Amino acid sequence: MKFPGIKSVKNKVITVLILMMLFMGGIFLPAQATVTVEYVLSEVSSLLSQFRFDEAIALFDSMPGEILADSHFMLLKAGILSSAGRLSEAATVAEEVRRAEPNNIEALLVLSVIEGSQGRADRQQALLENILRIEPDNTDALIELGKLHLRNRALRNAATSFHRVYTNDPTNFEALLGMGQYFRLSRDWEEAELFFNQAILLHPQQASAWTERSRLFRNAGFLINALDDLDEAARLAPNNYWIAMDRGTLLLEMNRRGQALEEFNRAIAINPRESQAYIYTSALKDEFNDLEGALHDYTILAELRPEYYFAFEGLGFHLMRTERWLEARDAFMEAYRRSPDDHFYALLASISWMNVDIRGPRQFLAQVIARLDRDSIDWFMYRLFYDMTAMSHVGERDMTNRLDRETNQAVRARMLFYMGQYYELRDSINLANRHYMMVYEMDTRLRAIPEWRMIEWTLRSRNLIQ
Repeated sequence: MKFPGIKSVKNKVITVLILMMLFMGGIFLPAQATVTVEYVLSEVSSLLSQFRFDEAIALFDSMPGEILADSHFMLLKAGILSSAGRLSEAATVAEEVRRAEPNNIEALLVLSVIEGSQGRADRQQALLENILRIEPDNTDALIELGKLHLRNRALRNAATSFHRVYTNDPTNFEALLGMGQYFRLSRDWEEAELFFNQAILLHPQQASAWTERSRLFRNAGFLINALDDLDEAARLAPNNYWIAMDRGTLLLEMNRRGQALEEFNRAIAINPRESQAYIYTSALKDEFNDLEGALHDYTILAELRPEYYFAFEGLGFHLMRTERWLEARDAFMEAYRRSPDDHFYALLASISWMNVDIRGPRQFLAQVIARLDRDSIDWFMYRLFYDMTAMSHVGERDMTNRLDRETNQAVRARMLFYMGQYYELRDSINLANRHYMMVYEMDTRLRAIPEWRMIEWTLRSRNLIQ
């Protein structure tokens, strides 16, 4: 027996169901259709396979008006528009068909896919249930409804939908996969494996069958089996970004970190504008001391996924390392703006700023201090830097005494780092180094603090550690 579990593979192609339905039997050419129309459809299909959506739409629109007015062709255009990301236009076309033909199942399917792609699950479900009132055993609607229930973790409802398809057609790939997913999420490993095995037996060229079974293996702790299945999935679909991501995270779990980095790099080569892989490559490059590579990947990650404030954190530390102070300030400011409860981003931004203009962040520091608990050690650390902008050092001894009394080791480690930064700004390098070394020699579990990377880089650059 075998058994996995990573997060579900993302699928951004939101109209595959619609296009397959229309191309593979949903379209019947009107009597006046000519070989020219068939040629246009063939060319449109070729352009879609190359993701040349605008050209496909332009070519499609070159057909005679009476052809384009046919509901089948209108729905095909809606599918192309939605593939191109022009969802409002696609919905308009499909809605026009529905108004003329309220029970047109293809139009309802197109609209349900569009609603689902925009995260409107309630509307999507209503449309799918409407289809099933018209045609209770409609396979496409049952499959999509099952997937929707899976996403909502309504597992019993999902099983009901998939099982209705499976009862009518035990070879249906989506039904087999859906039943397997239901049993996997229900932690019934044996039943899940039976359905995934059947899917692979009947549809061995479908990469998703292998990826789903790999998740089952991974959930159950059979990591080698999971990797074998992902290897086969990657062979079948070498340009699938999310298979590469699954392989990378699995290799990380197996502590094969160098191979994991290679796989994440492969994912980036497949789609350099998708952000997920950069989260891993930036951290792994840090770990392998490829500092310029890490800086590069944090930069791209911050650009692609600005809401992910950890990207700005990593970027800020690397910019501090290279003494690009104003850029570091801006990076930490972005992190602080997105996570204002982590006020140490504000302090890191201020320190970077003070390396260029010692008085620069005075007003900003005053605003941050006003939000802090006046009895906290954080408040006194901020006050130390605030006073420094006025060239005053009256709080230095008080801060040192508070550090000596601090019993929370994680807090103490972070404060020692900031005291080191304080002495850096005062050009007291020996005192700064002493504070960094105090952190370096503490419990290794404290290396999880965000400031650790700066401590290590600084000590290594000064030949104080290997």
